[in-house]
Amino acid sequence: METSLSLDHLIRKPKREIEKAPLLILLHGYGSNEEDLFSFASELPDELFIVSVRAPYSLPPFGNAWYTINFDTNGGKFSDDDQAINSRDLIAKFIDECIDKYPVEATNVNLLGFSQGAILSYAVALTYPEKIKNIIALSGYVNVDILPKERASENYTHLDFYCSHGSVDQVIPVDWARRTPGFLNKLGINNSFSEFPVGHGVAPQNFYEFRDWLQKRL
Repeated sequence: METSLSLDHLIRKPKREIEKAPLLILLHGYGSNEEDLFSFASELPDELFIVSVRAPYSLPPFGNAWYTINFDTNGGKFSDDDQAINSRDLIAKFIDECIDKYPVEATNVNLLGFSQGAILSYAVALTYPEKIKNIIALSGYVNVDILPKERASENYTHLDFYCSHGSVDQVIPVDWARRTPGFLNKLGINNSFSEFPVGHGVAPQNFYEFRDWLQKRL
């Protein structure tokens, strides 16, 4: 575990020596930790410098979150958007810290997020587009309430999104995710969207598809 930066994290160095490696930052979901998505690391492209991050808010008895999810008396749930915005900005700061500390290419920063981590990946890329190149957003959606109110499309033309969702997701409705391509298209952003016949998780074919997608863009 690396603890010297503003967020605790695990790293996987490139499997072959590269002076400035492309950086891939992994952002886990609600109630999980940095070990979760890090299980993908050994199967991801060899040239990547991979950083798997622990979210800042602890969830007793174990696990972490990028922001709190609250439940009302009727069983409805709502997100703490102030915490989400704080996490969005903290990830942006953490990207700068990684570029300063590790031998990575500042113009080749990629995000891979699952669930809450995907929601934050959208938010970071659409708030700080100059910091990001490619985004893999698994089982998430665009929360416009944690985005800047002014969004200038010319700032986004270099971004590329791979988005996917389970068609029987019981945690985040697939209908929420299906709105994403239209939202990104209006901003002139390259994107692809895939659905898989699973719940709130990543099917093997989903993994192979996004791995190949990323490999072609490094």
